[in-house]
Order: sequence, then structure tokens, then C-alpha cells
Amino acid sequence: MTTILDAPVELIWAEVKTPRLLNYVAAPLIVFDLIDPATMPAHWGDGRYLVSMRFLGLIPIGRQWIVTTTPQPEDQARGAFRIRDNGIGDIAKVWDHLIVIEARTDGRTDYRDEVEVRAGVLTLGVWLFAHWFYRHRQERWRRLVRKGFRFPGQRA
Repeated sequence: MTTILDAPVELIWAEVKTPRLLNYVAAPLIVFDLIDPATMPAHWGDGRYLVSMRFLGLIPIGRQWIVTTTPQPEDQARGAFRIRDNGIGDIAKVWDHLIVIEARTDGRTDYRDEVEVRAGVLTLGVWLFAHWFYRHRQERWRRLVRKGFRFPGQRA
């Protein structure tokens, strides 16, 4: 799933690497509560983060490992920025999410979510949810860009 964001790739890349962005783009559909480690890093790096998830902030839907890996420098030299979450959870036994961002010649950014999900007999339902969820995330991205990257509660 791809969208065009009206902002330079460097700005998009800086935000992609922050847990605050995940919380913003997932809201209000999914709320993540960190279990381990005790605090989220300021920026994603190579690491493992155990979270519990609540649908609409109310309904518990299990735990998930967010397992992040960051791109190699040669990717960035080509103008492609990537971050991967190869997660596993109570429901989705595979939630392999790759974010790819690339500069456009007009100063905007191509943003792409590539996701593979496997959840046994629940795979079709999880896939349908993921499709809806990533459309929601990309709309939240576009809204954040239109607002000049001002997150709720942040002063101008």
C-alpha cells in the first residue's frame, strides 16, 4: 500500500523512527501499552519491544512483539529509507511489516507499507484488518503532514 506525502524524505524518515509516530498513526484503532522494556526509546533501533494492544483503546486484543531492524547505510545512499518490524504476537504468528520511503523529484515522498501476516485459521480476518488498518495509518500520516507535524498536545 503506497501513498504520497507532501514533505521531504528526510523529515518523513526522522518521524518514521519515532514511537510517537506509531502511537499517532495507529490511534484510535489500536492503542499500544509497553510491557518490556519499561520505557520506549526516543527512536526505533534494532530491538525488541513487548506491547499489549487494545482495539479502540478498550478491548484487549493480545500481546505483540515489535521487533525492529533499521536499514543499512547503502540503502540511504540510494535515497531509499527502510525500517522493518518482524513481529510476532498472540494472534498474528507473523506480522512482518516493512516501511519503505523514497524521495520524489518534486520534493515529496513516496511512503509504502508492505505487510505479511500469518495467523493460522484467523489469517484471512487478520489480513482484512491489516488492510483496513494500514489505510487508516496512511490517512493519519497525510493528516499529520497537513498539520505541519504537530502532534496532539504539542504547541505550535
